Amino acid sequence: MPPERVHLRGLTKRFRRVVAVDGIDLDVAPGEFFSLLGPSGCGKTTTLRLVAGFERPDAGQIRVGDVDMAGTPPHRRPVNTVFQHYALFPHLPVAGNVGFGLRFADASADECRRRVGEALDLVQMGHLGERMPSQLSGGQQQRVALARALVLNPSVLLLDEPLGALDAKLRRLLQVELKALQERVGITFLYVTHDQEEALTMSDRIAVMDAGRIRQVGTAREVYESPAHAFVADFLGAANLLDAVALGRDQDGRCRVRVGDHELRAGGGAVDARGAVKVVIRPERVVLEAVGDAATRETSADPGSTKRVADLRSANCVPGVVERLVFQGPVTQIFVRVGGGHMIQAMVANQGQRDIHAAGADVLVHLPIQALRALETDTGVTAAESEPVGG
Repeated sequence: MPPERVHLRGLTKRFRRVVAVDGIDLDVAPGEFFSLLGPSGCGKTTTLRLVAGFERPDAGQIRVGDVDMAGTPPHRRPVNTVFQHYALFPHLPVAGNVGFGLRFADASADECRRRVGEALDLVQMGHLGERMPSQLSGGQQQRVALARALVLNPSVLLLDEPLGALDAKLRRLLQVELKALQERVGITFLYVTHDQEEALTMSDRIAVMDAGRIRQVGTAREVYESPAHAFVADFLGAANLLDAVALGRDQDGRCRVRVGDHELRAGGGAVDARGAVKVVIRPERVVLEAVGDAATRETSADPGSTKRVADLRSANCVPGVVERLVFQGPVTQIFVRVGGGHMIQAMVANQGQRDIHAAGADVLVHLPIQALRALETDTGVTAAESEPVGG
C-alpha cells in the first residue's frame, strides 16, 4: 500500500478521572518518520494505541488517508504495530513468524514465500529464516518483528519503543538502520519513545508531549535549538533553564531579562514577554573565559583603560566560580555557580587541552544573545502532577 497521512483532531482519551490524551491535533505527512516523544505517563503510547485501534477515543477524529478510523477495528486498519516486547512465537522459525499474518491474507503459497523472503531480505535476515527465536540475539529478534509487520504492506507502521529492551550500543546502531529502512520502504512511521537521542537521530519531525498535550511540533533541530515551552527545553537534551524577569524589548528587538543582579539580552523566544519567565541556553553554547584572560585582552586592546573586564551587560556575561568538572571523553562538563544561586553547565569539546578551568577559578560566563531564549511560564498541569497512564 502507498504511504498515508495520519490526521488527528481533538483526540481525547480518559481513564476514569485521568485525561491521558487531552484533545490533541496532529498531522503526519505520507512517508514521514514522525516521533511522539515524552516522559512516562505523558500519553504518547495511548495516542499510538488509539491510532492502532487498541483503545477507543472518548472524543475526536482519527483519519488515515481520507478514511475516519475511529470506529474501525484494529485488523481492518491499514496499519501495523511493532511493540517493545516483540512477542515472537517460540515454536515457529523466523520465516514462520514473519509469514504468520499472511495465513489470513488472500495470497497463494508461492506469493507468501516470496513476500516473506523479501521482508527478511529487507531487514538483512534472509539467511536466518530457519532459525528459532531462542537462537537469535535481541537485535535480530527486533528485525524479525519489523519484517513481520512490513510483510503485510501497511500504509502506516506504528512503533512503540521497539529499541527499549536493547543495550545502548546496539540501540544506537539500530537507530541508523531503522531510519535507513524507513527511507527504503517509503511508508509512514509513527514512532513512540522517551529517549531524546532516538527521536533526534531518526525523526523527520517530533511532537513533544506532556500530560496528554502536545507542547511543540517541529524538526529535530527546531525543537532542540528553538524550544517553544519550558518543558520542551528541559526535557529535550541538557539545558540551562534559569528563572528570570522579562523587562520588555530593547531597541534591537531582543528581550531584556534580569537574572539575579544582572541584565541580559535574549535573542529568541518570547521577546515581548514581561514579568516572570524562564531563560534557556544549551550547555554547548555557553562560553567560559578566565577573568584574568579577559582583563589582559581588554588592557592590550585599550592600554589607557582601567577596567578589569568588559561591561557585563553589553557582553551578555555574568561572573561565576567553577564548582566541578566532569570528564566525559569527547567533552568536559563544567558546572559554574553564578549570582542568585544558579548553576550553569558548559560543555567544552575535548581538543587535547589539559588545563581547562580548575575548580574554584573565577570565570566570566558568556551567554551569546542569539543562543539565549526567553520562555513564558504557565501554571498548567505538568506530567509529574498527573497519574501515569499509557506512556
